[in-house]
Amino acid sequence: MDYYDLIIVGAGPAGSTLARALEDTGKKVLIIDKQDFPRDKTCAGWVTPAVMETLGIDQKDYGTGRTLQPIRRFRIGMMGQSAVENDHGEVVSYGIRRCEFDDYLLAQVAGPKQLATPVKSIVRKGGNWVINDTWEAPLVVGAGGHFCPVARLLGDGPGGHETVVAAKEVEFEMTPDQAASCQARGDTPELWFCRDLKGYAWVFRKGNYLNIGLGREDNHKLTDHLEAFVEEMKSAGRIPADLPGRFKGHAYLLYAHAERPLVDDGVILIGDAAGLAYTQSGEGIRPAIESALMAADVIREATDYSASSLQTYGDAIAQRFGTRAADSDQGWQVPDWVKMPLASTLMRSHWFTRKVVTEKWFLHREVPPLETAV
Repeated sequence: MDYYDLIIVGAGPAGSTLARALEDTGKKVLIIDKQDFPRDKTCAGWVTPAVMETLGIDQKDYGTGRTLQPIRRFRIGMMGQSAVENDHGEVVSYGIRRCEFDDYLLAQVAGPKQLATPVKSIVRKGGNWVINDTWEAPLVVGAGGHFCPVARLLGDGPGGHETVVAAKEVEFEMTPDQAASCQARGDTPELWFCRDLKGYAWVFRKGNYLNIGLGREDNHKLTDHLEAFVEEMKSAGRIPADLPGRFKGHAYLLYAHAERPLVDDGVILIGDAAGLAYTQSGEGIRPAIESALMAADVIREATDYSASSLQTYGDAIAQRFGTRAADSDQGWQVPDWVKMPLASTLMRSHWFTRKVVTEKWFLHREVPPLETAV
């Protein structure tokens, strides 16, 4: 049996950030992930300057041999209406490919990694956790996304019926002909809200790569909504007529709707495993990074790993992201006050789409970078 001070299940941005943040503590940390890296991870994939600053990423270094698409504008609309385009006059975000970004962050971790290793069992034994009858630690951290096996230890929360966002998307490298026929521009992601306000679709060009997808607060007729959107974008010339491969599905929880606990005895959940994606946008990279750093602060100071000691982490999450409001009547992407037909009018407004949709809901420009840094 190999003993560690803590084991992190999931080597994505949350898991790798936590491991790196704990390297100066002397703690013996193991990262386990079911996949090898670099691994395919389809994601619209943009990171704000706040994330780059918090992680201390050298943009020149990262941009060498990797996709780093500066974003200065957004096209936003409601399906069936014309879009509104806003120029922010500066770089407000960066498009990345998750296969590159996640591998880059994991490569910064000097400690041991057990990749291409599915977690088949997690058993409580003598106050410790034993994973796959091989690795043992008093603390296990769930960083493996919505379906993280560590999150399953804590159940689905008080109600047991959390609202899950389902999404389908595709990302591919365009041929010269596809690139020439694609009107979507790299510095201008496109966001298209569903008319029932239960989700939105996107077209995001990152260099020579194109990402297209749609997410909704449940799986009801997701494929139908996606197919209708793709056909509309093809007809408008926004995307190439010939798209390769099939769209891949994934799921996640929105912060205000998630009910699963964040801590228990010897357990912490971070990132999408904790259900931290921003409620209005579904964006999860920044919450994943910040939750990992907040967890690192608590782990450094903890004298034991009881639920009461680890609750400091839950308090820090609530202070940073707000108190969860499990209101089943609340809309997904938009607050209650944005309703039809008002939403149709608002989505034609340059002020609303820029100041509220883009800068507040998607970029969170009013929120300063987390003070804790790796």
